[in-house]
Amino acid sequence: MYGVAKVYAELLGDWYARVKKVDFRSLRYPGVISWRSPPGGGTTDWACDSYFTAVKHNPEYRCFVKEDTRLPMIYIDDVIEGTMKFLQVDNTKLSQRVYNMNGCSFTPSEQALSIKKVVPAYTQTYSPDFRQAIANSWPESLDDSIARKDWGWEPKFGLDDITREMIASLRQK
Repeated sequence: MYGVAKVYAELLGDWYARVKKVDFRSLRYPGVISWRSPPGGGTTDWACDSYFTAVKHNPEYRCFVKEDTRLPMIYIDDVIEGTMKFLQVDNTKLSQRVYNMNGCSFTPSEQALSIKKVVPAYTQTYSPDFRQAIANSWPESLDDSIARKDWGWEPKFGLDDITREMIASLRQK
């Protein structure tokens, strides 16, 4: 139902932009990674949960999706900077009303290797649950080429950058 409601709102906003000349804009984000709040159990939360686990004593994480499940993610700082840039761009430069923003795509096993560079004692096992089926229905990446062309979107954080920022921030927290 979430996806249906989102598409409905986007289509309604597009109609208002075309017919009523309302400056409607919408962004589609991948899984958002942030140290500011703990993960809540969603399908992409393995990406945050593993970082929260990595800073604990005896860090061992049991991942709820398969090790080779590739999903698109984005670091919170890129979300904020990209969203602000999108809201400030001149409306006449936009070729559409709804844009994808992608950061980087990675698998749990790739992330585990990145974490081990910073936290050598970190270990990760895999025990897929019902969220695996949801993850399997999602794309491995989001095409954000139109956002890059129209308003210059470009993420600053790759996987290793995210790992360093998350571990450092969570250790301070």
